[in-house]
Formats: sequence, C-alpha cells, structure tokens
Amino acid sequence: MRCRVCGSELYEGAIFCGECGSAVEATPYLRAPVDDRRASDTSIVSGAVVDGPTARPVAPSMPAPVIEASALPDQGNLAEPVPTWVIAASTGERVIVAGSGLLGRKPVTPAGEQFDQLITIADPTRSVSKTHLEFGVEAGELWVLDRYSANGTAVVSPDGQRRVCEPGRRYRVARGSRVEIGDQHLTIG
Repeated sequence: MRCRVCGSELYEGAIFCGECGSAVEATPYLRAPVDDRRASDTSIVSGAVVDGPTARPVAPSMPAPVIEASALPDQGNLAEPVPTWVIAASTGERVIVAGSGLLGRKPVTPAGEQFDQLITIADPTRSVSKTHLEFGVEAGELWVLDRYSANGTAVVSPDGQRRVCEPGRRYRVARGSRVEIGDQHLTIG
C-alpha cells in the first residue's frame, strides 16, 4: 500500500505516513472521513471542526487532529534542563540528588515527615550521626541542614571559607564545596 499524498510505501495497518505524516485511508471497519488539511487551517471548537463559515460535527471515535510543531506558536524552551547535583562521600558512596532527603549512618524518617531519598554513609568510627543532615534542592540550588547531629556540620566553599552550620538552619552549598560531617566529608558536584 502507498501513501496517497507522497507515494511512500506504507506498512500494513499504518494509520499515518512515516514520510509526510498524512492520514492513511481508513480501513473498512473504521470508515471515518479523512481530512488532510493542515492544523493551521483548522481548529477544534466544542466538538466540531470549524473552517470558515461551515462546521461539521466530529465523530466521537475519531482521534484528535495531529498538530505539527511548525503550526504551534513559539513558546520558548519549556523544558529547561534541571541541574543535576551529586553528593560524593569520603567513604565511597556517590549519589545523584533527586529532591529532598536525609543523610547519615542509618537515616530514619520521623513520623509526619516525607523525603525522596535516604542516603546511608558507612562510618565505622560512628562520628556521623544516624540522621546527620537534611538536604534538598530549591530554585535550582542545593542546601543542607544539620539535624542536631552530635559532631556537627560545616560547609567549606570552593574558595576555602569554612562555615559551621547552626543546627536546624538551611545553608546553600555551591558546586565544588566540601561538607564536613563528623570525621567524614561530602564533595558536592
């Protein structure tokens, strides 16, 4: 079978041409009218195809018309790339941050709270608390919050400035920073 618009060879059972995108003649059991007009010439209003002064009802079983990308108004890049954050622990763990989470030797989610990730850090010296810190991404930036850990948390920025984190307070962490947790540390990338 061939496309009646461009003449390309069609696969058995095809409903659209792979070359030009036009609808293929309906099979005998569907027998719906085929409309090859461009989307820019046609719009859907209240279940009818409106083209100038005439309107035809659309059969309920007909699929919605395919609108070519070139017929859509330019809306800019709607799918902005989401920055990826990676936490690399001095103990060898490496995790891609996906939302919010808790990090520690044996992190536990308290009742009434929800987190996307629980990251376990191997620490035989037990300098890292069971639930040492909380992290998350907000407005494309990574933040950490000390969860009242026994040995504290400090953020060392890429330029070497060290900030001791006050428990319960969020601190933005730049890419390339080092987050010290007990005897261990995290590299943020």
